[in-house]
Amino acid sequence: MKKIVLVLVVILAWGCNQDKIGYVDTVRLMEKSVEKSEIEAKYQEKSTSFNRKRDSISQAFQIEAQAIQAKAESMSQSKAQEEYDLLQQRGQFIGQQLQQEEQILQQQGQVEMDSLVNKVRRQIQDYGKAQGYTFILGGGDGGSVLYGIDSKDLTDQVIEVVNSKKE
Repeated sequence: MKKIVLVLVVILAWGCNQDKIGYVDTVRLMEKSVEKSEIEAKYQEKSTSFNRKRDSISQAFQIEAQAIQAKAESMSQSKAQEEYDLLQQRGQFIGQQLQQEEQILQQQGQVEMDSLVNKVRRQIQDYGKAQGYTFILGGGDGGSVLYGIDSKDLTDQVIEVVNSKKE
């Protein structure tokens, strides 16, 4: 009888000390993030503005090239070649400037997204501590959860927390 009681006490003690584990579908979390949507909209607007600027500069360059081509017909071959060389250099310079500007825009967007990811990670950690979780695993594409029962899926709760704590 003492052995049965001892076994029951051990089982109960072990059951009480089990870790509380949940997981978050990080892909779905980011898809539902209001802040991510705002960042994407902001950079879509900047990208559209940049594309208009690039198109305008390209159009002006094409007009300049046509004018030089028309003018070159009345020039000596060496003078025309000089004009074409200058035009080519100018075109390369404009192309490099636009490429740098586009890269800066992309880098700024990536920095904001990386900052958002770090912020969401901290919020998940805070949520886990507040709710008494020992582990919260990341699921979704490339996540560490290959299967999890729905009752352990914390994604919707974390989405609410992330979207309510927009700073």
